[in-house]
Amino acid sequence: MKLSIAMFYHSLVSDWNHGNAHFLRGIASELLARGHPVRIFEPRDGWSYRNLIRDCGEAAVQRFHQAFPHLSRLVYDLPSFDFEEALEGVDLVLAHEWNEPDLIAGLGNYRKRHPRVRLLFHDTHHRALTAEAELARLDLSYYDGVLVYGSSLKEIYVRRGWGRQVHVWHEAADIRTFYPRTSEVKRGDLVWIGNWGDEERTQELRDFFISPVRRRRWKATAYGVRYPAAAVAELAAASIPYAGWLPNFAVPQIFAQFKATVHIPRRPYVASLPGIPTIRVFEALACGIPLVSAPWQDTENLFRVGRDFLMARDAHHMEQLLADVLHDDLLAADLAANGLETIRSRHTCAHRVEELLRIYRTIQPSVCRAGEQRAEVQA
Repeated sequence: MKLSIAMFYHSLVSDWNHGNAHFLRGIASELLARGHPVRIFEPRDGWSYRNLIRDCGEAAVQRFHQAFPHLSRLVYDLPSFDFEEALEGVDLVLAHEWNEPDLIAGLGNYRKRHPRVRLLFHDTHHRALTAEAELARLDLSYYDGVLVYGSSLKEIYVRRGWGRQVHVWHEAADIRTFYPRTSEVKRGDLVWIGNWGDEERTQELRDFFISPVRRRRWKATAYGVRYPAAAVAELAAASIPYAGWLPNFAVPQIFAQFKATVHIPRRPYVASLPGIPTIRVFEALACGIPLVSAPWQDTENLFRVGRDFLMARDAHHMEQLLADVLHDDLLAADLAANGLETIRSRHTCAHRVEELLRIYRTIQPSVCRAGEQRAEVQA
């Protein structure tokens, strides 16, 4: 059975400080490849898109279309958005947490009027923990379920009574885009790809990346956005060039130019949301680059820690592990091969689409309010 699917996300086109763009593009590509019609909606003046244009110009948008000619967006203005026209014939709607409360409520009201439709809320962030008041404003009364990207996040939703039928739906790699590449250009030892952001890992970046590079005099490069001038100066003092924004689809080719990469999770994930690695781990392993990670708890056994990638206990251990990987070609090759095997066997967007379709087939319809018709499961 082919489902007509609508997806409401912050941006399809922009990945400027928008890590979920990788997963969105991968899921949409997989659904389309299986013959499911997909409509992807994004706001006209979204924050990520606006910043992409400001920093990189319209050329960045053209690069997206060249990389993903099969993907297109439907731009909307919320005050004038016609839910009835936009969602006619749709079977399943996904609404990402990075959306305006009025959109979330509007979709819920549409679901109320159309009990045949299934409506799922999708959360891929730590705001449920760090910005509880913002998430509490979202009206999920008529949503059929919630998709969250980790069991620890599911526990928060269940404990606070947000939504119903909360399902764990981990992120995964789009292996149509993220796969091992070769490069004649070899630029150095280590590459870090990630945003500086909101002081959620500033000290960790110093301890697990900048300081080891400075002490060992490794050749490294940093990519990302929202780096204040002081951060750029700190990188320069360690002889680490700051290369700015990198299109997500260009990450595999950059990985091919370095010997290893590092993962440094944001503090909320380490402290309070164990089991959520974020998309960066999936990206690195899918591209076959050896990965050394700062500490986090893989409580859901997504990976074979020690085989797929190395996990440091602390900053000193991180430096030791990086030295081992950079100077032991056999170790590096084993990590790359093992990580790639785990991604392809368990963590691709094809795997996640299978999970999504299974959730759709089994989910119970939203409980109707008094006097409303009870919907039957359509699968």
